[in-house]
Parts: sequence; C-alpha cells; structure tokens
Amino acid sequence: MDIVIDTVMLSRVQFALNISFHILFPTITIALCWALLFFKIRLHQTGDEVWMRCYRFWVKIFALTFALGVVSGITMSFQFGSNWPGFMERVGNIAGPLLGYEVLTAFFLEATFLGVMLFGVDRVSPRMHTIATAIVALGTTASAFWILALNSWMQTPTGFELRDGVAFPVDWWAVIFNPSFPYRFFHMLLASLITACFLLMGVSAYRLLKGDHKPAPRITLRLGALVAAVAMPVQIFVGDLHGLNTLEHQPAKVAAMEGVWETERGADLLLFALPDEEARENHFEIGIPNMASWILTHEADGEIKGLNEFKGEHPPVAPVFWSFRVMVGCGLLMLLISWTLSWQLWRREDASPWLLKASVAMTFSGWLATLAGWYVSEIGRQPFLVQGVLRTSEAATTIPEGNVLFSLLIYATLYCGLLWAYIHTVFLMARKSAKLEAPGVPENKQIADVNATITGA
Repeated sequence: MDIVIDTVMLSRVQFALNISFHILFPTITIALCWALLFFKIRLHQTGDEVWMRCYRFWVKIFALTFALGVVSGITMSFQFGSNWPGFMERVGNIAGPLLGYEVLTAFFLEATFLGVMLFGVDRVSPRMHTIATAIVALGTTASAFWILALNSWMQTPTGFELRDGVAFPVDWWAVIFNPSFPYRFFHMLLASLITACFLLMGVSAYRLLKGDHKPAPRITLRLGALVAAVAMPVQIFVGDLHGLNTLEHQPAKVAAMEGVWETERGADLLLFALPDEEARENHFEIGIPNMASWILTHEADGEIKGLNEFKGEHPPVAPVFWSFRVMVGCGLLMLLISWTLSWQLWRREDASPWLLKASVAMTFSGWLATLAGWYVSEIGRQPFLVQGVLRTSEAATTIPEGNVLFSLLIYATLYCGLLWAYIHTVFLMARKSAKLEAPGVPENKQIADVNATITGA
C-alpha cells in the first residue's frame, strides 16, 4: 500500500510526535507522586530520616518530569486548532467540557499544591506538607481520569446524538463511563505504576553501581522491584479484560493486532509475520495453533472476525500488528526482570552486578511499552478520529502541507533535544547523589528499614 504524504498524513505524524513526547512524563508523574506520598507516610510512621532523604531526591525528579509534561501538554493542545479544526467543530461539545474539567479539577489542583510540595517542606508543618503531597497525587490521577474519559469516548462513543453532523451530549454519565473507559483507565494507571517502578529500580541501581552505599537507594530499589513484581501480573489480567472489551467494540483493531485476514475459528497466535495489505495476507508466519482465539475469546475454537470483513474500513495492519508485539514483549521482559530482582533481594541483601546493570538498562522500559500500547490504541482506531462518527480526514486542517512539515521538523528537533536533556539530567542527579557522604545510620537499622518496606511492617 502506497503511503500518501499529504497534509492529513503530516498532521497525523505531528500529533503522534507531540502526544508520544507528552505521554512519557505523565506516565511517570501519576504514580511517582504516590511513591512520594508513601515516603512521607513511612517517615511519619517510623521517624527515620532515610525516608525523607528518599523523598528529597525523588521529588526533584518528579518536579523535572512534571514541568516537561505541562509544557508538552500545552503545545499538544494547540494542535486541536491548528491541525485538527474539524475535531472541535464536530465533537467540541463533548471534548471541550472534558478537557475543561481536566484543567479545572486537576491541573489547578496540582499547580496550587505543587508549590507547597516542592518549596514548603521547611516552611509548613510536616502534616500539611504530607497533605499537599497527597493532593498533588490525587490531582495527577484526576487529570488522567478526564483525559482517558475523552480518549475512551473517541474509541467507544456513547451518550450523544448527532445534529447536522455535530455531536451533542445527551447523557454525561454515558459519555464519561463509556464501554472502554474502565479498562483503559486502570490499564493506564497500572502502566504508570510499572513505569515509575522501573524508573525507581533503574536510577537506584545506577546509584549503587556508582558506589552509593547509603540506605536510600537500596530501599527504593527494593520498593520498585517488589511493586513491579506484583503489578505486572495484575496488568496482564487487566490487559486481558481490555482485549475482550476491544474485541466486542472494535473488532477491526483486534484483527489488525492479530494479523487475521479471513474470519476464522481457532485462530493462531502469530509470534512473527510480515503483513501484506496489498496481497491481503501474511508472509513468514510463525504461530501457536488456536492460541489467539483462546486468549481473545477464552475458547480454543472461538471466532475472530478477519480484516477482509471490514471492506477497507480497518486500520493500517503492520503498525498495529508490530506495536502490539513490542508492548507484549517488553511487558514480559519487565515481568522477568522484576521477579528475578525481587527473588534475589529476598534471598540476599544485595543484587548481583549483572542484575543491577540490567535494571539500569530497563530504566525507561515503561516508556517503550506505554508508547507501543498507545500506538495500538490510536492507530488501531483509524480511519476514524472518533470511532464511527468522525473520520480523520474530515477533521484535518487545509493549510499547505509545507507549513505542517516545517512545524513538524521544529517539534522533532526540539523534542529530541529535550528528551536527551531529561535523561541526562536524571542520571546526573543520581551521580551527584552517589557522591554525597552517607549519613551516620547504623547498618542494622538500614537493613531493618529496607526489610520493613518489603514486609509492610
């Protein structure tokens, strides 16, 4: 299939670039703020200042991540007017209020108490500072709630009616709690939790490899490994429920994920294939018999509708097919690393150097899995911007393609520089922390604190 590089395609690529860059940072901050709250609660429970040292280090990374998330979110919202004017014209009666709720109930909440959280640790009471941290954590989660409500509605729109081609809400409850929202919301929260855990693991392992023998990195390494080890199986379960929901409401997306061209029972789970849209078939298939049907329908001979049933009204197959496999493969590797590290830390006090290095290499693996999942979700909705309601081509701008290409190149250059600077700064902060002298904390107390984190004592 030939790809036409026109204004619509360039606008899609530009928005994909913007949302890909933006989503990296909320994926961390949503869960990382809850980790900061955990540190404060443990400080109040134990009175041990090691928890405050954990807090002081990680709140800096949170602030850096939060700042980049806010800035990239603003530039992304501009594109609703510049690149996708038809979106707000057609569904703005629904999208506008949901985006407004996100700003009013979440962004203002986060921004107000973020100042207390970042600069008030020595200016307000410990209780007030912990409350401020809790409010910011609630704000980040509320922000995810409203954004995912809108995005889920675009996938499975309900609670509206069309008048002269314009969508008007008739049931806000049905709009917000549309059929795919619960699955997508919890799937994203778990993705954030796992992403933050691997960030904790990777940066903490890096500090240990740099000779940081203070108790703080050992605690956060164990905490990240344990929570990730528990969260990964839960994420797999929620992902299975999400898959069943997608099969019911967006069968074309599932067909693209699995590379199924003809409707069949007992479909194979393809581990590898090269989808060919022109020939309407796959090349070099390697699969497990009946496994796709068993996973998607929980029946070995369950029926999966093929792509040919949709008469061209289906997403581009190869990007969805491979993005899904990247997401699953990355998730399985994260499961292996978190379980291995948790087991090793349970059997002994320290992790082996090779496992610490593996944890460093996996520091931002949550980003890769999250991006792959979002590509499955967003590309899998094509050719619609709002499933069955608004086509992508109907919402795109009519400005010259050269203008879009120019802004795309500027965004790409800027984002590459910012991403490099962010990753460099995170590890620079870790190196500087490793050089600080360790506080005088007895070794037996260090070990007790670390073990208390795992056991919940």
